Amino acid sequence: MELINLDSLANQNHRPIKTETENKVDDQKPRWPLNNGSSNLGDWLRHRGREVNGTPRGYSPLSWNRSTPITPICPRPLPCRSPPKCIQMERHVIRPPPISPPPDRLPLNDGEAHIMRREMWMNVFSHLTHRDLCVCMRVCKAWNRWCCDKRLWKHINLNRCKSITPLMLSGIIRRQPVALDLSWTNISKKQLSWLINRLPGLRVLLLSGCSWVAVSALCTSSCPLLRTLDVQWVEGLKDAQMRDLLSPPTDNRPGQLDNRSKLRNVEDLRLAGLDITDTSLRLIIHYMPLLSKLDLSYCNHVTDQSVNILTAAGTTTRDSLTDINLSVCNRVTDQSLTYFKRCGSICHIDLRYCKQVTKEGCDQFIAEMSVSVQFELIEEKLLQKIS
Repeated sequence: MELINLDSLANQNHRPIKTETENKVDDQKPRWPLNNGSSNLGDWLRHRGREVNGTPRGYSPLSWNRSTPITPICPRPLPCRSPPKCIQMERHVIRPPPISPPPDRLPLNDGEAHIMRREMWMNVFSHLTHRDLCVCMRVCKAWNRWCCDKRLWKHINLNRCKSITPLMLSGIIRRQPVALDLSWTNISKKQLSWLINRLPGLRVLLLSGCSWVAVSALCTSSCPLLRTLDVQWVEGLKDAQMRDLLSPPTDNRPGQLDNRSKLRNVEDLRLAGLDITDTSLRLIIHYMPLLSKLDLSYCNHVTDQSVNILTAAGTTTRDSLTDINLSVCNRVTDQSLTYFKRCGSICHIDLRYCKQVTKEGCDQFIAEMSVSVQFELIEEKLLQKIS
């Protein structure tokens, strides 16, 4: 093939040809990478705003080829050398340990495995207290995971703990207890909401002595299906609050059509020392069809009429109620014992320290019930069914 001369080609087109030397010079120009390293965004923009021959040109974010400078209406300050990192909120993603975490045997220093399998160790750990388990968790990684098994932490007791810390909350979530005692603690509503939203298997919750603000966390759709609820001596818990607690939650997610109360499975309800009236008892009958144990001790507004409401025809408590505590209810009289005769499943009636209940009234109740069911006086005004 015939070689083409570059000079002749340039003369034909009447245009200068860029030589290799100029390309090398162009390659030697300083580069301005756009990153968070040592380069500055402002310097990079200023470099892009200059012509090839060194004369400055205007910079517009809409085009790199504009020749006339554009004066911004409100000049922006140049960004700092390294932009601040985005502050990420704590997500509290805590997953409970698996049921059978590896390894199945305890690894030893010589590379061998201990002769005892994990389940045998679990039998040993089951005889230890929670304090001893916390000590065992410091021995090694395997014991740390084994001792955190939820089968060893079915019941967690923080009764009268001075302060509930985030570390405690995280530890509770890891262990997934069935029963949790937070009585007489300063737990907040935010903390309790965070807990119950991550404890779907919780069945027993004791909150006696806490504030109503904290207890109101149970009014949400994230409340687990409890079997036992203790709200004794909760400050500020009255009839209006009982309505909020027992009514179906109003924060259901879109498409969630369950309009039942989240406390519909409660079998044991403890309301000692609350300032509630018969209005709350009607709500209990309506929303708790499985209720079998009810503690109304120290409730000054409970009367014979209250017992009449609980044992009336057509109520669920008439057939389901087995234990009732009315001790120190000074407005209850011997008349309430005649109402308890309607209950076919009643086994335990506590009327101790009720000033208007007499021993004669208790003896008459035992005599009249002896035709079908045998009762006895364990203590004064404490009636119990003879099995």
